[in-house]
Amino acid sequence: MIRRLIGLGAAGMLAALVAIGCSPVCNFNRFVPKDAGAALVARDVGYGDGARRRLDVYAPVRGAAGLRPVILFFYGGSWNSGSRENYGFAARALAAQGFVVLVPDYRLVPEVLFPGFLEDGAAAVRWARDHARGYGGDGERIVLVGHSAGAYNAAMLALDPRWLGADRVVIRGFAGLAGPYAFWPFDTPASIATFGAWPDPQETQPVHFADAGDPPALLLHGAEDSVVRQANTTALAAALTKAGVPVEVKSYPGIGHVGIVTALARPLRGRAPVLADVVAFARRVTAEMPPPPPEVSR
Repeated sequence: MIRRLIGLGAAGMLAALVAIGCSPVCNFNRFVPKDAGAALVARDVGYGDGARRRLDVYAPVRGAAGLRPVILFFYGGSWNSGSRENYGFAARALAAQGFVVLVPDYRLVPEVLFPGFLEDGAAAVRWARDHARGYGGDGERIVLVGHSAGAYNAAMLALDPRWLGADRVVIRGFAGLAGPYAFWPFDTPASIATFGAWPDPQETQPVHFADAGDPPALLLHGAEDSVVRQANTTALAAALTKAGVPVEVKSYPGIGHVGIVTALARPLRGRAPVLADVVAFARRVTAEMPPPPPEVSR
């Protein structure tokens, strides 16, 4: 059955799982083969109060000298759905490449509206900075990675200093997969419900916060994405470039909104090099700074 589902591709696999009465992402994660080079090393760890302020930790199975860079992966779901347990395929893929990976849950609409989920994301970053060492991670070298609504969360934490304050210094970069970054005026039920009550809509938009002090960014989008318009990626890339922030943009032909995240899974990586691109970016921005050159006598 697994081989038959994989042969359908990302969209076909999810459709088949729906047809047999299952939650698509949950069962994609259940059925898809995982990377053997990583393991879930801590489950249901609290980073704050409440059932939704919990996270899972993944790490490479082989040890290495020194602390590893940390990736916080924020899943999507229109800010009103999602669960960390359903993204083990993504976390293991990244951890197998040499990172300690944290996948936090966060409060959802209607329990909270903007900015409640960003407050939770910031708390998860602070937890990572303080506690990642206990799992072999370097809390001073963190990359934020997110898909869809999770890419929005990652972008806001990286760009808007309101949420992390002094802790933003540990964010070495962020990678957004199919993120909404410039979507005002709100024109979907999810965006209206999540952001419509905020008095200044511009304060909800990542593109509004592009500034010279921002960390480097990798913005990825599927050319066939009909859920989040690629104009979001184009607008944020232009704003970051204008501010002098290093930004890399990649568009994947034939890839849709779901396919860009399922391409992280082992059987679907041939459809788009999402994993390779994220890993190369994360390695580059977390590379240890070389020591200053010795002074030369004159």
